[in-house]
Amino acid sequence: MNIAIVGAAGRMGGRLIHAVLEAEGLELTGAIERPGHPQLGMDAGLIAGAGELGVKISDDLAATLAGADLLIDFTFPDVTLKNLAVCAELGKMVVSGSTGFTPEQRADAEKYAEKIPVVLAPNMSVGVNACFKLLKEAAKILGDDFDVEIVELHHNKKKDSPSGTAVRMGEVVADSLGRDYNQVANYHREGMCGARTHAEIGMQSVRGGDIVGEHTVYVIGMGERIEISHRAMSRDMFARGAARACKWLQGKAPGIYDMQDVLNLK
Repeated sequence: MNIAIVGAAGRMGGRLIHAVLEAEGLELTGAIERPGHPQLGMDAGLIAGAGELGVKISDDLAATLAGADLLIDFTFPDVTLKNLAVCAELGKMVVSGSTGFTPEQRADAEKYAEKIPVVLAPNMSVGVNACFKLLKEAAKILGDDFDVEIVELHHNKKKDSPSGTAVRMGEVVADSLGRDYNQVANYHREGMCGARTHAEIGMQSVRGGDIVGEHTVYVIGMGERIEISHRAMSRDMFARGAARACKWLQGKAPGIYDMQDVLNLK
């Protein structure tokens, strides 16, 4: 399967290049960056520290996709939607780890996925997706007698808050408890804000330094507390998950999939 990568000159792009090179059955054939990027025309392998690959970084998405079967996109929702539009027109598969989609943007992505198969996941980590499964089961077992609080930590360059992974964790818990996440998520506590409501799911974000990503869900009852945590040591786990999703997506029907589908956890 021939793979093109958006944001190939960035930190995540470099890790994705390595993951594609290491994955059996995948070949890097395209590398894309934004117009005006200082490394346009350079060899993507050299930029990623993977050695010369003969794949030049381009700002022409459509031309690059001519030689690719699938696009990996770890950018931002507005950029991802533009890329999805091009891929839908050209019939190219997409694996996206972009986060921060609004409900409206998610609906737009689903429209493009009517034409092509798309894996759209806020976190490609196998471990994080195992946590999603554990949270679903824990919420079912513990029920309404426990309070749920979610704390996430990321590097100081992360633009969205809370993280897409934290939001997905909240959604998983809310769904299991029969609640509407958008109604019960509480992002702000300050001053005399009153006692915690029974149904709310607290969401707190920490930003600093070079933290790759940490998430802890606290499930707190009377006299006991359960903590389900995941800590990312490097970006490689996201890249390896994306490579796994690429291979899984081959031959799938058009539609939106996530890593729970890829890992057969549904």
